[in-house]
This record gives sequence, C-alpha cells and structure tokens, in this order.
Amino acid sequence: MKFTITKDKFTNGLSQVLNVVNSRVTLPILSNVLIEAREDELVLTTTDLDVGITGRVPASVAQPGAVTLPARKLATIIRELPDAEITVTVDKENVASVRCGASFFKILGLGAEEFPPLNEPENAAEFKLAQATLKDGLRKTAYAISTDETRYVLNGIFHSFRDAKLTLVATDGRRLATAEFDVEFPDSQEVDFILPTKAVNEIQRLLTDDGDVRIKVGPSQVVFELNHNVLYSKLIDGTYPNFRQVIPGPANHRVTFEREQLLRSIQRVSLLSSDKASTVKLHFGEGEVKLSASSAEVGEAEESMPVKYNGREMAIAFNPDYFMAPLRNLSNDEVHLDLIDELSPGVIKTNEPFLYVIMPMRTSS
Repeated sequence: MKFTITKDKFTNGLSQVLNVVNSRVTLPILSNVLIEAREDELVLTTTDLDVGITGRVPASVAQPGAVTLPARKLATIIRELPDAEITVTVDKENVASVRCGASFFKILGLGAEEFPPLNEPENAAEFKLAQATLKDGLRKTAYAISTDETRYVLNGIFHSFRDAKLTLVATDGRRLATAEFDVEFPDSQEVDFILPTKAVNEIQRLLTDDGDVRIKVGPSQVVFELNHNVLYSKLIDGTYPNFRQVIPGPANHRVTFEREQLLRSIQRVSLLSSDKASTVKLHFGEGEVKLSASSAEVGEAEESMPVKYNGREMAIAFNPDYFMAPLRNLSNDEVHLDLIDELSPGVIKTNEPFLYVIMPMRTSS
C-alpha cells in the first residue's frame, strides 16, 4: 500500500476518529486505526466495540491496500511533522514507512483482517433530518444525562420517533430535560432507542449547522451518516422510564426572566453557597426576584433583578449548577419558570418545545 497526503488532511482525518480509541483496551487491535487506501481517498476507522466511527479524506493513492496502525501514536507523529506532503508506504509485514521532508518514521502495524468489522443494522428504520436540528436537541438535553452506572438506562439520551416528532429526553433523577422537533417519516418507521453517552458526545462533535444527517436504527444498533463520516453505536438495552409522569401539572405561578442576566446573577451568588449543600434561594416579589446564598465558612451573597411576576410572595431553592445548565445551553432571550408551590419541582420553559424539570432543595428557613 502506498499513498501521499497533505499534513492538514491527514491530521484532520485522524482527529475525526481518534476520540473513540480508549487508552486501556483488552485487544491490541482496538488501539489502532484502520487505514484503507482506495482510489483517491483514505477511509479511516476506529472502534471500541461499542462505538465505531469511519471518516474519509482525499489522498493520492499509488497502491491501494489496508493496514492498522497505533492511532494515538500515529496522530502525534503526523501532528509534529513539517507542513509538507506525507508519503506512507506499507510492506507485506504491515510495517508503515512515513516520509515527510527530512523526517522518516517506521511504524509497526497489525493486519487489517484482524480489525473488527462495523456492520449496518438489519431491518433498520431510517430517518433524515437537518444536522442543526439534532445538534440543537442534543445541546438542550445532554447535560442532564445520568453518570450513575447502576442506573444504566439513564446513561444516555432517549430518542423517540413518534407522531411525526423527534423527542429527546435525558434525566439523572434530580432533573429532566426534554426537547421536541417536527420530523417527517412514515408511521411504519416509529421507534424508540437510548443512545449511550459516548455516542452522544461523538455525534455532537461531528454535527454542524449545515446539511442533513441520516439515521438508521436497528434492534440493537444505530448508525449516523453525515459530513463524510459514519458513526456506529450499540444501543442501551433497557426500558426508559415514563418521563411524562414526572412532569408537573399546571403551574400556579409563572416567572419570566432574561436568560443571560439570570445566568450571570446565579453564577455570582453561587460563589458563596456552601460546598456541602450548594443552594441558591430565589425569593419572588412583585416584578422582582432576590437571589441569595450563604456559607457558614465564608459568608453570604444577595442580588436582585427585575422579572415579570405578579403573584404572591414566595421563595424556592435550587442547586445552582442544575439551574444554570439549561440557561447555558439555550439561545432564547427569555425563559419562563413555572411553579406550583415552594416544595414542588420547578419547570423551565421557552417559547419552543423544550422543558426542564428541576427538583427544589430544602432549606433551613
């Protein structure tokens, strides 16, 4: 096998597939990137057996072939080479000779036949939607994924393609984020699945604001095709809890905030919240909210800001990190906080099909 490629293209191609490679693997081949030289391109593939990714980059191929090379070591070498054309030659023993200007490296590889194949799911339901739509939905929900491995069905984002809509849900038991989008597909393609966290992170990295993404969903696997990349992932096997049951009923009070101002205020006030039980208290009055936090070890902070509110005086406390998470990931100028009372969950909403349920925290006063 022999090919020539520019440093920039080789570096960019490797960076697209590198994140999937684990530093600790049970099989040596999983530390490698599969490089296939075909006609006028390289096809680069990595996998950890749960998630796999394939990317394509243009190259001048003198002799087609395939080999697997240590992914991270190869990426480091290519990154350090001078800005010139790189020529790679692979012999029958899977030894790669890398030449670039005055630099020369010999890298020991493994045969391509040892690399685990990435297969398309059988009897797959297929969907096509704008990349910007999926990117927006994942951004609005991914921060609420549970990291508790004992609740494995929550270690990902629930996707539901039903009733001509895509619904995305993430929860860790203390908060829940959900976003909904209109998507055209036949009723026969309706399906639910749970995409694991690692695949969520990878697809978020690949998505752009332009073009479409094609999604193929099988019984235990999903494939995303976009931007000359293909992402393969196993699905989480299990039943996602009925998230609609935890969404509170009609609110008794609605407070409307300027999102960016609220985020900055909570950031400042939370600097004085206790490390043991991080809490920010919101005290609502006519047209105003007072935010406060205190710590026995450090002191206390208080800040007020104007809001749209004309109900009775009331106070409720939240974990500031949980409260700020959706504010950081929304783009709306205004957000609404719907409340039933001081002890019931709060619901952050926008004028789009999005909501975020957050449990209140008990305070001593």
